Amino acid sequence: MLNGQIIKGIGGFYYVDTDNGLYECRARGIFRKQKVTPLVGDRVSISVVDEETKKGVVEDIKKRDTELVRPPIANVDKVLIVFAIKNPKPNLSLLDRFIVLAEKENLEIVVVLTKVDLDDDDKLNELKTIYELSGYKVIPVSNETKLNVDKIKDELRDNVVVFAGPSGVGKSSLLNEIDKNFKLQTGEVSDKIKRGKHTTRHAELLKLECGGMVADTPGFSSLTLDDIGETELKGYFIEFDEFDDCKFGSRCIHENEPSCAVKEAVENGEISKQRYKSYIQLLNEMRQGKRRY
Repeated sequence: MLNGQIIKGIGGFYYVDTDNGLYECRARGIFRKQKVTPLVGDRVSISVVDEETKKGVVEDIKKRDTELVRPPIANVDKVLIVFAIKNPKPNLSLLDRFIVLAEKENLEIVVVLTKVDLDDDDKLNELKTIYELSGYKVIPVSNETKLNVDKIKDELRDNVVVFAGPSGVGKSSLLNEIDKNFKLQTGEVSDKIKRGKHTTRHAELLKLECGGMVADTPGFSSLTLDDIGETELKGYFIEFDEFDDCKFGSRCIHENEPSCAVKEAVENGEISKQRYKSYIQLLNEMRQGKRRY
């Protein structure tokens, strides 16, 4: 058998990169019985059915280090969460959901803010303040002026990285700037609904000239947090960690409890009010049993 990594999956076919080349594979039926779906990024073993046509079968899926649900991809080292300064208007609640899911998988997180050449109302400084205060690296970029494209290359080098974010923010355009061998389809933002048009139809790992691989993934505007409980959620807002001396200790969920150090930090400007608002919104939605956001 050959060992390799799934770099693309379409319609039940999995394209596995090995030392002997790229193989188009089906997955063994036993995975369906076990309710296991192979993911892009999976490290796998395959049997070769036809060497001439490079056909094979996925026989085994190795243990995953990490697993994201949306985008569905495994064994990622780092996530670049990409949002535009405008066009489309940044949905910070959605951005915070991306962060929660990435924190859950213990991924390194970088916030990338695109279209900064369109910033005419100081939105960049507002967003940088929010997320740098929260403990995240923030990189502003512009595909038009090539601002900080090299910094993004440095983040990608020798890592498996996923670009995540809604449609229309310029993920594919940025990847095309990073590696001139890429010819990824890009789309404009709909004038009517102010959302991006989906141009990426499937997740795919792309090899980079600078080393490492990047996942170009379909844009989307909904995320599920079904596997996260109310008491667990606070752990994924990392800026809360510094303020762990609440009156109720570990039982405090930083909502209505008296003498809550996190709420005091919000009032004192040590924690972003916007981030705390996202946290409370998520708590309430969980209680109401909402499954999609």
